[in-house]
Amino acid sequence: MYLNQVHSSAGSEMCSGMALQIILLALTVLWAAAQTPPCRILGRAAKPSFYQHGDINIGGVFALHRISGEISNKFDTKPEHLKCSRVILREFRLAQTMIFATEEINNRTDILPGVSLGYKIHDSCASPIFATRAAMTMMNGYEDTLSDTSCSTPAVVPAIIGTSISTNAIAIAGTVGLFQIPLISHFSTCACLSNRKRFPTFFRTIPSDYYQSRALAQLVKNFGWTWIGAVNSDDDYGNNGMATFTKAAQQEGICIEYSEKFHKTEAEKLLKVVDVIKRGTAKVIVAFLGQGEMTLLLEQLAFQNITGFQMVGSEGWITASSIASPSSFRTLGGSIGFAITQGKINGLQEFLLKLQPSNYPNNTDVTDFWEAAFQCNLRNGDEKTHITPCTGSESLIELENAYTDITELRISNNVYKAVYAVAHSVHDLLACTPHQGCTNSVKTEPWQVLRALKKVNFTLGTGEKVSFDSNGDPVARYEVVNWQLGPDGAVKFRVVGYYDDSLPSGQQFVMRPVSMVWAGGQKEKPRSVCSESCPPGTRKAVQRGRPVCCYDCVPCNQGEISNITDSNDCILCLEEYRSNAKRDQCVLKVVEFLSFQEMMGGMLVIFSIFGACITAFVAVLFFKKKDTPIVKSNNSELSFLLLFSLKLCFLCSLTFIGRPSEWSCMLRHTAFGITFVLCIACVLGKTIVVLMAFRATLPGSNVMKWFGPLQQRLSVLAFTLIQVLICVLWLTISPPFPNKNMKHYKEKIILECDVGSAVGFWAVLGYIGLLSILCFVLAFLARKLPDNFNEAKYITFSMLIFCAVWITFIPAYVSSPGKFTVAVEIFAILASSFGLLFCIFLPKCYIILFRPEQNTRKHIMGKTDVKSQ
Repeated sequence: MYLNQVHSSAGSEMCSGMALQIILLALTVLWAAAQTPPCRILGRAAKPSFYQHGDINIGGVFALHRISGEISNKFDTKPEHLKCSRVILREFRLAQTMIFATEEINNRTDILPGVSLGYKIHDSCASPIFATRAAMTMMNGYEDTLSDTSCSTPAVVPAIIGTSISTNAIAIAGTVGLFQIPLISHFSTCACLSNRKRFPTFFRTIPSDYYQSRALAQLVKNFGWTWIGAVNSDDDYGNNGMATFTKAAQQEGICIEYSEKFHKTEAEKLLKVVDVIKRGTAKVIVAFLGQGEMTLLLEQLAFQNITGFQMVGSEGWITASSIASPSSFRTLGGSIGFAITQGKINGLQEFLLKLQPSNYPNNTDVTDFWEAAFQCNLRNGDEKTHITPCTGSESLIELENAYTDITELRISNNVYKAVYAVAHSVHDLLACTPHQGCTNSVKTEPWQVLRALKKVNFTLGTGEKVSFDSNGDPVARYEVVNWQLGPDGAVKFRVVGYYDDSLPSGQQFVMRPVSMVWAGGQKEKPRSVCSESCPPGTRKAVQRGRPVCCYDCVPCNQGEISNITDSNDCILCLEEYRSNAKRDQCVLKVVEFLSFQEMMGGMLVIFSIFGACITAFVAVLFFKKKDTPIVKSNNSELSFLLLFSLKLCFLCSLTFIGRPSEWSCMLRHTAFGITFVLCIACVLGKTIVVLMAFRATLPGSNVMKWFGPLQQRLSVLAFTLIQVLICVLWLTISPPFPNKNMKHYKEKIILECDVGSAVGFWAVLGYIGLLSILCFVLAFLARKLPDNFNEAKYITFSMLIFCAVWITFIPAYVSSPGKFTVAVEIFAILASSFGLLFCIFLPKCYIILFRPEQNTRKHIMGKTDVKSQ
């Protein structure tokens, strides 16, 4: 408790001490101020070029002149006094438009009734130094007198309109923003001015270059130009605009071959830019330049006779009447670019033509304008013998220059809208109630006008709406204009399209279906690409070390396509499709199977039917000679059963031909396996009969009773049932099924029968092979038995052929692709069947048909008469 009291008392003493120090410091400052002489303003305040007093005065800054001489950046010498010399006729028209709008509002009763608007218009001489001095003059109110008793007074204007140059606008906005004075520009388009943190009081009636730069990229992309050059003025307008354009161009897939910049005071750099343009391969140049820089570039291009380049221009010069002349059309003819939307101001032309020097006595700016417009000498005191004198009563109607030309009211319309925006803001302030934060007094503060400007939303008499977004920007709307020659030989800015950022994405940029003129006055659109377009069927492969627009066209691989021009990648066809020869379409793969219609299938069908017919013929022959000894030998039942199984073997080969189906796949393998087992079982039975018959001839042998006809039938049935059981298990567990083989060939589909269970397939073949080997061994052992007609040796030959065929079948079956696999299998079936048929039955048929004398029991048993032998 004690410590807290000590700390509290100590803190109180400290605060008391600090308060005492602050009071002493304030007294010291006041005493010093009383002893100090009145402060003096350094330099001279700017005088307004045009001035009209009103209840509320609006400030204006226009570049009525251009500055002469160069600005010195040296600190060791006093800089020379800068002079404003050359008159800018267009800026005079803009200043007069502000005066016209002010007077028009004063004559209206629906806006600011009972309140008169005045104006104070200063000349910035197109220099940020003069522009800033003019703004500070209007802030402090030193136009008439310079007082030594005060260094500042309340601002004499609630808002300032100007200027035409972004750099000057940046200088003014950075200054007046500290004092909450709104600045409304009619032609400063730098996107940097939309930064509300840096320029909280800046507004404009012209869209930001942020929108124009992106729209320019869309314009270039719309015409298919992917390889361009870029030139911009080396100032805030050009640098910021080109930075945004470069980023947008990259997103659109546009490559920039070169990007150069220069300032209008840099002659050497201008020559370098022209040299780069001359050596470049790009046929399209995006020129983000001001009117002054474009004039210098045009002069140099014309001097070096450089033509044939398609110019894409920004609003800074594309509609400048001072540039668009018949002489410049040879270089800039067909130029295309974005222009500010046109407006219509009724009565402006008559107002402009009423300007007379007599209405502005002692106004040197009007005198300079008159002398520049008529190329005469109005100052009688000046001795200019080489210039025609004039009186000041000449008529402006006879002139055709940037001042009198109101056919393209674009920038003038922006000045007109700016004046009305201030008038509507002040009108809203005076119409509201005091508790809403505004005043009923005629005097308004800049911060009040600033707040009202943020909410202003009105429609001009022409139907054009005026408002500002959160950054002080209007809705971005542009016209796409094209330089064309009119019937009278003058350059016309023909509107060929529109851009409206307020529309949904994808609908903002619209081209009109009108004829266009291109570079050099040509009717055909120029091409500007680093590499020619890759046709369908190829893809782009970027060249190493070069921009993405420089590429080679690589054909798509087999099974891949590209069906559009300039495809970056090839598309893989679906599994059942292949690419055509041009690699631009996926077509169905050729389905391959052994069909009845093709020659190979037809030949195999013929051989199969031929074999079945031969077998049937043999069966009929044997049936007719069934009572002869040669048919009765070795069990005629087994012979007929063998002939029946051989006929089935020939016919089962037909199931391998044709489109595979679920039933045909199961039938072909099981029928083949069962019929061949039946066939081999019959041959095996006949072989065993031969052996048993020989054994039966031995004394005391009674073996035939154990292998009589019944046993023979049962043995054939048993051997066949084993194969049937294997086939049933195979079909039950994993049967064969039709399959589309797309792995062996990429360009076709092989329809085949997948065996399903490989174990079942090889078990069927293995069982056939086992019976064949057993039959071959037994027949081989019985081949030399003493008979005139020993069937065992013919069985040996038949089984030798059978085994040889099926042994060679295995590697051929594995290695043969597609339908040839089926053909090899059919060939093996036919070859083995013909081998059995010919080896076993051909000798007997020969005896029956051609040697009937040998078809006797004695001859067959080898018991013929010795004498006859």
